[in-house]
Amino acid sequence: MTELKESMKKARARLKKRHAAETRFKAFGIGALAFAFLCVVMLFTSIISNGYTGFRQTYVQIDVFMDEGIIDPKGDRDEKALRTADYAKIVRQSLYDKFPEVTARRDKRTLANLVSSSAVYDLRDMVLANQAIIGQNLSVWVMASDEVDMLVKDVFKRDEPENTRPITNMEIAWVEKLEAENRVETRFNTNFFVAGDSREPEQAGIRGALIGSALTMLVTLALSFPLGVMAAIYLEEFAPKNKFTHIVEVNINNLAAVPSIVFGLLGLAIFLNLFGMPRSAPVAGGFVLALMTLPTIIIASRAALKSIPPSIMEAAIGVGASKMQAVFHHQLPLALPGILTGTIIGMAQALGETAPLLMIGMVAFIADVPGTPFDPATVLPVQVYLWADSPERAFVEKTSAAIMVLLGFLITMNALAVLLRKKLERRW
Repeated sequence: MTELKESMKKARARLKKRHAAETRFKAFGIGALAFAFLCVVMLFTSIISNGYTGFRQTYVQIDVFMDEGIIDPKGDRDEKALRTADYAKIVRQSLYDKFPEVTARRDKRTLANLVSSSAVYDLRDMVLANQAIIGQNLSVWVMASDEVDMLVKDVFKRDEPENTRPITNMEIAWVEKLEAENRVETRFNTNFFVAGDSREPEQAGIRGALIGSALTMLVTLALSFPLGVMAAIYLEEFAPKNKFTHIVEVNINNLAAVPSIVFGLLGLAIFLNLFGMPRSAPVAGGFVLALMTLPTIIIASRAALKSIPPSIMEAAIGVGASKMQAVFHHQLPLALPGILTGTIIGMAQALGETAPLLMIGMVAFIADVPGTPFDPATVLPVQVYLWADSPERAFVEKTSAAIMVLLGFLITMNALAVLLRKKLERRW
């Protein structure tokens, strides 16, 4: 009896020890999840807090006299002359008239920098659209400079010491005078989505990068999807099981783990130097990213094909179908949800890549919006890299805003992959 009690006591001790170990393991798991979630929250908080102001832009109202002696001195309304007129002089004169107390040459130059240089092009476009405004007095809203924009959005604090901010007390006094007259307002920054890149932060936009990314992804998808699926079908269903195919399979798995910059070096050597593809063009970027995406699509497609019960192919062959008909008419349609999921995830990974595209020259400053895959272009991740390397403080919010747009696309693509799998997946 004593031995039985002692044995039960030891069993309870061991059970208590196992329960304690299980409790610790659950605590470690919950702690790891909490830490990961906290890191994600901190990442998104940092990006959003720095980038949400990038979707707002400050505008200043100025009174301009469309002086005919400057715009059209000959009076012949020649379009070339109207395009090349000195509209900057009109903008400067409107500011000088608004602040007549500013007389020093240096202060006048500083005053002229309150508004963006895009005001010149705004006036030019107004004249070209309606020549009847020549000789009239107009009140127009133009973009403020990046320093004024940062001040109005409280990125630069007005009560900070003057030597700690890039805008002087004199400029702040000018801005406050304009604010008192309701000549300063912030609006949704549509220019951020419709303009290309610019050296001036307030004029910079992501349209060129978005279209460049879209063209690059189209080339990538057109190359990698059919090649990847066909390679997966051949390796899974038709290739003989020998040492050569085993080596091929091992190398495909290894390629999926190769650093992306290696594909950039390959693209530089093969597509640019050997084949002479246009540098910094979406077609070259698409070929490089297609090479990088192929292993992911092949592996995902093979896994999807393996998940189909062999009885389906056996039944198709049993009723007289050839092996190719059984694969393409029965097995492939059933495996398509898994193939699409792998493809979307691979494309999302390619969309966020920067290193391989830097190697083929897509890091160049491109202000124009590309029209074809053969035009010089950049992509959204590279645009983020370029802006992050710029010294102006206003590019910090542009960088974070562009990251928010990029993250939105990546989250959307991954969500689409999950929805497709949930909607089309069959359980066997």
